[in-house]
Amino acid sequence: MPPYLAGREAEKRLFRALLQRLRAGDAPPSEVVLYGPRGNGKTVLLHWLRDAAASRPVVDTVTLLPSGIPDVERLASLLRPRRWWEALTPREVGAGGVTLRRNVADRPLPLEDVLAARVRSGPLLLVMDEAHTLETAVGRALLNASQEVGRRSPLLLVLAGTPNLPRRLGAMGASFWDRARQLRIGRLDEEATAEAFRRPLRAEGIEVGDGALSRLVEQSHGYPYFVQLLGSAVWEQAIATGGSEVTVAVLEGALEAFEEAKRNYYRHRFEELEERGLLGVGRAVALAFESHLVLRGEEVRHAVEVGLRDADPDAVRRATGALRDLGFLWGTSGEPAWEPGIPSLMEYVLEFAPAP
Repeated sequence: MPPYLAGREAEKRLFRALLQRLRAGDAPPSEVVLYGPRGNGKTVLLHWLRDAAASRPVVDTVTLLPSGIPDVERLASLLRPRRWWEALTPREVGAGGVTLRRNVADRPLPLEDVLAARVRSGPLLLVMDEAHTLETAVGRALLNASQEVGRRSPLLLVLAGTPNLPRRLGAMGASFWDRARQLRIGRLDEEATAEAFRRPLRAEGIEVGDGALSRLVEQSHGYPYFVQLLGSAVWEQAIATGGSEVTVAVLEGALEAFEEAKRNYYRHRFEELEERGLLGVGRAVALAFESHLVLRGEEVRHAVEVGLRDADPDAVRRATGALRDLGFLWGTSGEPAWEPGIPSLMEYVLEFAPAP
């Protein structure tokens, strides 16, 4: 967890209200879906939610990861209420060379019945990260069961994933999923970014002047992962020099360390584009953004066509979707337009991707 979770006040207010409904025994109005490019703090927000639920031990919280759920039976097994005698007795006992094993292979129940039984013992919060990797059949069963049980019981399902999560959920065939509360988790605005630097450093007795703070905000691009990297570098430099403020020397040392970490990160993202055959497309899109902060949908499609050297609509659609899923592109809120997921990544791609 970062020392201070900046720029997510609206999301935290929503979660507090939903937890209050759970604790009162009411059914929340809908599921919650968090989605956005990697490194924007979705997992951190889920940690905050679990901590908020645990601050008053009334809500039963279960954290799920798709990698451990190959089928619906395994999901039902993970959610099955544990009976009191199971907690007090071992699964097997050995004596005199004979091993007695308790039979836990109960008759499998439908997932809806398992969830209903679990909720009967108290409010339930289900949290799943990396939900875009969930098996289709498992996701369909979970969504349907959550919808049915959650209509009348204190059950809240929160799913988080990359930008393709809404499309993955749509492919699962649970038609009501789009009525879930959808939260787009993107980069921080300048004010929130400044607070993300200022508050933790001030708590350590380190002050940041306005000039230094402006450079920190500019260099991080409001990207939460970069805020953490750069904030950590500033703190280490300040501690090493024994100072109580971010001087020019502290700032330059921190930026040097940050630049190395950032370029290593970009190298991995560059290789990711290369492995998917998207370097040419990424370069063409980056060129289009050189003269625009935001591109309309048709402008992005044209840039993708140039990068592919192909106007096939299906190929353009697939390549655009892949760039969006990787976080190279990020849709602006409320209109069909796009902005860079991380602006300086575009510069890196232009520097190293071969020109056609």
